Amino acid sequence: MSSADSLGPGPHSTPTEVRSRVAAPIDQCGHAVTVKASARGQRATPSIPDGAERARDVVVIGAGQAGLATGYFLRRLGLDFAILDAHLRVGDAWRHRWDTLRLFTPAFYSGLPGMAFPSADPDHLATRDEAADYLESYARRFGLPVEGDTSVRTLRRADGHFLLDTSHGPIAAEQVVVATGAFQTPVVPAFSADLDPRIAQLHSSQFTNPESLATGDALVVGAGNSGTQIATDIKEAEPMRRVWLSGRDTGLLPRRLLGRDIFRWLAPTILRVRTESRMGRLIRTRTMGRGDAVLSDAHERMVAAGVERVGRTVGVRDDRPAVQIGSGEPALEVASVVWCTGYRPDFSWIEGLPVDEHDIPLHRRGEVTAWPGLYVVGLHFLSRLSSSLMGGVGDDARHVAARIASRRAST
Repeated sequence: MSSADSLGPGPHSTPTEVRSRVAAPIDQCGHAVTVKASARGQRATPSIPDGAERARDVVVIGAGQAGLATGYFLRRLGLDFAILDAHLRVGDAWRHRWDTLRLFTPAFYSGLPGMAFPSADPDHLATRDEAADYLESYARRFGLPVEGDTSVRTLRRADGHFLLDTSHGPIAAEQVVVATGAFQTPVVPAFSADLDPRIAQLHSSQFTNPESLATGDALVVGAGNSGTQIATDIKEAEPMRRVWLSGRDTGLLPRRLLGRDIFRWLAPTILRVRTESRMGRLIRTRTMGRGDAVLSDAHERMVAAGVERVGRTVGVRDDRPAVQIGSGEPALEVASVVWCTGYRPDFSWIEGLPVDEHDIPLHRRGEVTAWPGLYVVGLHFLSRLSSSLMGGVGDDARHVAARIASRRAST
């Protein structure tokens, strides 16, 4: 990722200084967009519709990587906007994940538009706290108007605008970007309720460290990158504890190829593939059916630690989890189960929003087709295979911001 853009503000710039240094608006094709005088510089204060306490031209919901990248381009286009986030600090979504989490994308592919991820080693795999602090620094550097500790309860259309019911009162907006990310509602199998209540169960979103588990052996369900990391951490922390990793084989991806990090090869090729292309559809179908391939370095660390790899967890037998081992399905004696079984999208808080069979809003490259003025950013496969990654979300953020400016100019 390139260094900070010369048009971006310095680390101590104020919002006023930022507005005086924005670039001329451009659309997604790079053409100039003419914005009315009220939308730039000496702009009129948005009128406050009935039922709202304040109004903004644009509201971005979520101050994670997708929301901040969108804010970066909205700032450059000189638009009036606010970024709302339920967490107190930018980056807290990362800080609340498990202690030893590391990104699986290297530093050179973990930066957002205008600001490279800070690392002396471009192949460095950032820790949880490094990722969180980077996002916080990014918001500060570009003077992004983040309103923390502000949750959005509902979003609905009302009389030509959008009305957001937030924890700090209702807000009206002409346009809204939903950037709540790819990780929304944790998923665990229904049969988990049938396990012995003495078995401690938690989803990966609740796991913090091995000390948070009950004393005794552990089963980690879900053999993707997160499950592999967590199972290895548990085993390395207490080598005498038996740790099983359960799940279908999702395949292995070499960490390095011909002496270079694999993302040096993927970033300009596979990760740039459009979702609607034939190859994109094939990769999406394969990934949604099997999950992401595990990086080989994580797999090798797991094997070295002594984690026992088994097949899928298929149900409950004698109040214990039953897993596939060879031709049998024995029940394991465990004290804890960590469910690394992913998340499902949840847009139920947007009243009346049309969604597809996967509960994803019907959209065209982030523009919700049935609701003009509503956008989504940061979802898996939004437009490319990299749309949910820190190094790939910028393309969609740029496109959506340009569409917002174009729509604003035409009204």
